[in-house]
Amino acid sequence: MQLSIRGLSLTLALVWGGALFLTGLANQMLPGYGSEFLGVMTMYPGYSPGGLGSVVLLTVWGLVDGALAGAVVAWLYNRLA
Repeated sequence: MQLSIRGLSLTLALVWGGALFLTGLANQMLPGYGSEFLGVMTMYPGYSPGGLGSVVLLTVWGLVDGALAGAVVAWLYNRLA
């Protein structure tokens, strides 16, 4: 059985991007929520915890990162299975 590279890529993009978006948005509404987690996410270029623009940038980076990770995992699984 092979994994769909496109399917897993889209799934992980939505899950990771969505998680980052929801955490960033919750942090905007409830200051302090997820602060340590968002502090670690400064690994993404251009992101620093702050306003709504930073949440959008973080979400875009999460979508790209999740898509690449999903593609790599599916490709590797298909090669090794």
